[in-house]
Amino acid sequence: MREWQGKRYWLVGASEGLGAALAHKLSTVGVDLVLSARGEEGLRKLAHSLPGKAEIAPVDVTDHAALARVAEDIGPVDGVIQMAGVYWPFGAKRWDAEQANTMARVNFGGAMALVGTVLPEFVRRDRGHLVMTGSLSGFRGLPDSAPYSSSKAGVMVLAESLYADLRKTGVEVQLLNPGFIKTRLTDKNDFKMPFLMEPEEAAQQCFEHMTAGGFKRSFPFGFSLFFRLSQFLPDWLYYRIVS
Repeated sequence: MREWQGKRYWLVGASEGLGAALAHKLSTVGVDLVLSARGEEGLRKLAHSLPGKAEIAPVDVTDHAALARVAEDIGPVDGVIQMAGVYWPFGAKRWDAEQANTMARVNFGGAMALVGTVLPEFVRRDRGHLVMTGSLSGFRGLPDSAPYSSSKAGVMVLAESLYADLRKTGVEVQLLNPGFIKTRLTDKNDFKMPFLMEPEEAAQQCFEHMTAGGFKRSFPFGFSLFFRLSQFLPDWLYYRIVS
């Protein structure tokens, strides 16, 4: 079980939704937080609402130089949580090149840039905690989800590869794969979302996994079973089910 009191974590993608809910959870147990997202106003409101110590560091995860400056400014941290992401619901028949490319740049490119910013120092000192956020939609291709699902699949494989490299070191890598969470992003969906979670419920799942240790948690458990088992279905059956 992880001890949280007095630890310092950089939470990237903190201003709303799951990131903000997890910030509250971590602050409650004594974690000093560095909060990042693009919007400064939302970060300030969040920082002022937390019971514990928090500082803000606005940054765009697609700006590699800015990430490096923030990392240098905030100094050493015990862990980094990657949660920055964007989402628009569409697939091949309603393709929007600008939105698709933005999802690729922010969701996967931002995760890659953040890893490149913080991981060398973790490896050098043989200590650190890296938490990455995938999605149940990243397990296998889904209809009307090509750009988002592929960007999250990239994050998931990145985390899996980092874990393979670092599991016998002092650097801990964890992966969170949530399902539908009620946020400004999922409000864009015009379909019924099974097992829709409130941000606080999802944050509790994240916190429990981060506390207990282990590599990966996909949740909610019952809903995640379909996505995990779908990897073993033959193509003809899987695509008959989903599309």
